[in-house]
Amino acid sequence: MQAPLKPAMAPLVWQVGALCRAIAGALEQKFNPVAVRGEISGFSRASSGHCYFQIKDGQGQIRCAMFRRAAALVDFSPRDGDLVELRGRLSVYEARGDLQLVVESLQRAGAGALMEQFLRLKARLEAEGLFDAARKRPLPALPRGIGLVTSPGAAALHDVVTALRRRLPHVPVLLAPASVQGAEAPADLVRALQRLYAHARDGADQPIDLILLVRGGGSVEDLWAFNDEALARCIVQSPVPLVSGVGHETDFSIADFVADLRAPTPTAAAELAAQPREVWLALLDGMANRLHDAAMRNLDQLAQRLDQTAARLGRPSQGAGRQRLHLAQLEQRLQHGLATQLAQRRHRLDVQQPRLRAAVQGRAQQARQALAHAARGLELLDPRVVLQRGYTWLTDASGSTVTSVAQLTEGAAVRATLADGEADLQVTKTGRV
Repeated sequence: MQAPLKPAMAPLVWQVGALCRAIAGALEQKFNPVAVRGEISGFSRASSGHCYFQIKDGQGQIRCAMFRRAAALVDFSPRDGDLVELRGRLSVYEARGDLQLVVESLQRAGAGALMEQFLRLKARLEAEGLFDAARKRPLPALPRGIGLVTSPGAAALHDVVTALRRRLPHVPVLLAPASVQGAEAPADLVRALQRLYAHARDGADQPIDLILLVRGGGSVEDLWAFNDEALARCIVQSPVPLVSGVGHETDFSIADFVADLRAPTPTAAAELAAQPREVWLALLDGMANRLHDAAMRNLDQLAQRLDQTAARLGRPSQGAGRQRLHLAQLEQRLQHGLATQLAQRRHRLDVQQPRLRAAVQGRAQQARQALAHAARGLELLDPRVVLQRGYTWLTDASGSTVTSVAQLTEGAAVRATLADGEADLQVTKTGRV
């Protein structure tokens, strides 16, 4: 008998917006950035400054949107029929489900050879795995030193140094100057990076944990040095994480793809290299609060143990009282010490931050040792310790402690408590010493 056919699996049911976003994500991952050559059709400029048109040739057309910021950088007035080369990112306009190209730069046709060269090199290096996310390294949270490659006369140098002084004023910055434009720039950039690489490997006195490769904005030709293959392969060889901050946010170079991290601008590269000082201060406050809470919990536990021990001691309550007072003093000293340490270390954070945690932990360890010593002293007051030296504790029939012969009469029953047990006795004779 033939087995019944299994029903086909039902397809995944998408929300429309979610499907649009998924398609957009797939497009962006596979194609972007893209460069297109074609003819402008249906060009219009809205009152907002945004521009909308189609780019077409004999085989097809694509809707385009060029927002005001990118439109302001165009150095001519686009018209229908103009043959242009544009650069941008494919996306899906979710409101209509339309494929559109968000234009980031637009120029008259003629610079297409450079873009074709860029795309061929990009595809070849990507195929070799030089863009793989697996080889990208995370940036150090608090670098000991930063290497910087840029032109000494560029505005990018001022922007980066200003940002680093604001965020990490105590971290040294080692500049390796290089030209960033022109035919000699790629080889000059490679030499500058290699100098920093050698220092990163051997510079024990002034270590480098991060390198910034930066240049300000410019035309495609101005930024072309950062699309050099030799420079790309040199970047891959960096012994420490390297951040590329070349041009403006809409500019992409081969250096951006091979670097460990791409920053949209030189200033952004400096900001990525260093967390703001306020972040570290907040982290330090959080650590101090956790340390204080832990110390207080420990003190509460020790105080509870002290109360329990004192309750078992009976008459030696005065000793327990002194120990409680000493414990309270220790607690006050610890609280005051923690507050003082925190204020001093916060003031000296820029130069002594690594020692703060060890100092606070040492202070807490001293307090714990003092408490342990006090607990041991308290335990010495336990009557059982005295009994172990050969003494005996006498109580009468009512359980009251016998401390004088005046409390005894001949024939009275008493109980003797020794270190290892008890014995019932009868008084046969009394007398004073």
